Amino acid sequence: MKTGNKIKLFLVDDDAVFLKALQIQFMENDDFEVETFSTGELCIQNLNKKPDIVVLDYHLDGIVKNAINGMQTLDKIKETNAGIPVIMLSSQDKIEVAVSCMHHKAFDYVVKSETAFVRLQKVISNIFKYQKMEKELNWYMDRM
Repeated sequence: MKTGNKIKLFLVDDDAVFLKALQIQFMENDDFEVETFSTGELCIQNLNKKPDIVVLDYHLDGIVKNAINGMQTLDKIKETNAGIPVIMLSSQDKIEVAVSCMHHKAFDYVVKSETAFVRLQKVISNIFKYQKMEKELNWYMDRM
């Protein structure tokens, strides 16, 4: 995991109950600083706070009728800062949805279930392992 400061985590979901449950689970761990958003627009407006990771719902159509969906939000996040890892989250257990998310440069796709929190923790751990390996590789490549 990230050393030193807390991991700044954005949780974006229009399902208020699921969002609150995730927030509580992450906040029980002292490694995280969590901000929640019910729409993609709110998340995008707050990207200047430089989140380390964004966990983003695939649909985002439950609160505001004409709100942008998760895929559109993902694209806007990547336009703003391609380096922010985004984990897509959905109740859809369809391979086509997961593949589509990966094509839009999501780091991973997690199905909403009773094990989603554990799965998210593993993905977040993998993100930091990947970033560490990438830094080491770049360091070696710069010396060649």
